[in-house]
Amino acid sequence: MSSASLRNPSRDGRRRVVITAVGSLSALGDDEAFGHGLAQGTSGLGPLTAFDLAVAAERGADVAGCRQPQAGEVDFDPRRDLGAANVRPIDRTGRLVAAAAGRALRARGWSADDLQALEIGLVLGTMYGSVHTISAFDRRGLEAGPKYVKPLDFANSVINAAAGQTAIWHGLCGPNSTVAGGLTAGLQALGLATELVRGGRAAALLAGGSDELCLESYVAFVQAGLVAGTSTGAHGDAPRALPFDARRDGFVPAEAAALFLLEDAEGAGARGAHVLGEIVGHACVFDPRRGRDPERAAATLRRAISDALADAALDASALDDGAIDVVSSGASGSRVVDSAEAHGLAKALGRHAAEIPILAVKAQVGEPLGAGGALQTAALLEVLRRGVVPAIHGFETADSGAPDLCRPTTSLELPPRETVRRGLVTSLGLDGHAAALVFETLDRAPRPRGDAP
Repeated sequence: MSSASLRNPSRDGRRRVVITAVGSLSALGDDEAFGHGLAQGTSGLGPLTAFDLAVAAERGADVAGCRQPQAGEVDFDPRRDLGAANVRPIDRTGRLVAAAAGRALRARGWSADDLQALEIGLVLGTMYGSVHTISAFDRRGLEAGPKYVKPLDFANSVINAAAGQTAIWHGLCGPNSTVAGGLTAGLQALGLATELVRGGRAAALLAGGSDELCLESYVAFVQAGLVAGTSTGAHGDAPRALPFDARRDGFVPAEAAALFLLEDAEGAGARGAHVLGEIVGHACVFDPRRGRDPERAAATLRRAISDALADAALDASALDDGAIDVVSSGASGSRVVDSAEAHGLAKALGRHAAEIPILAVKAQVGEPLGAGGALQTAALLEVLRRGVVPAIHGFETADSGAPDLCRPTTSLELPPRETVRRGLVTSLGLDGHAAALVFETLDRAPRPRGDAP
């Protein structure tokens, strides 16, 4: 979009925040492959190859319930993105983040001098950082003794290691923060970055989320009964991620990294940036009961959505006027979380909930933990760009007690681009966190409710 769309530099006295570039890696591939795979309904899930669960069994872990383990793995060669320089001091999470950051910066076309002049920073959301690095560091200290522990390994055992390493790698000298918000971390990071830009604390920031797929977290999820196929065996020899489906029995663990370049609208316009859209509202809230009460969990998500809409200067009456064109949901196939998300969406969107298309990208990429909300936002960008909401992969039958939501079994073509401009991204965590983000393209035209697909 041209800079002419950015003439109004503020919204209610605050700087407007726009997205000018994206860099991502997921089970569907990198940026272009991700968009194509999403539109085509391709699944990036497959047999687990990143590690051998037999190793966990030898250490005493109970993984007997995990038959034909599936995962959403990233086919990733760091040399392709990071060159021939030594990447050994950086663990897998750090490499994924550094690669995604590099992709976003290259897409923006910025040089090292540009990064220094604008003092670009990074806000990263993650669930664990690298629990594998942390576990390996502790294990070596316990088994071999403290003097055999590698000092460089300690640097990666802190949760903000990936953000710090990425800043060093790319010369990012602006604010550097790590948000640990479980499954909602990616959306929370985008919200924090939005506030930093709105308040004039930064002219531009990279923001998003990342988590790696590793033995330690996989085994923990299996033992907690959260992984598809480990409890009911409903999928035979091929467990699948089935968001909102009556047959769902868990998520498929995955990894990913997705980072966005956020800039203040006035500055982006002055710099001639190609703008992908604007973040107009966000919110995150917490349920002190940590999601153990399904009704309370649904109400928490509803509150996050309502707060995000209010932050975007929208209210309940705006929903009746077609304020939201598509929802990018965090549903992943979890028995409990998906139900709470469905009820929360239904309560927040009201009588039009059954008309608004629902996107559930985790059916195709798995559950990438702290990267989930960011990857959902990337998927929303693709939907708005292409004008098609892909079918929820594998979805056939809704729960008998589920609310009436639009869950297409075939792709839905959206109305003309000039009338489809605003989307909602939602994320509900395993431990009480809930987050929502409202995104829109610029120069929005009202959408008549009768044109809903």
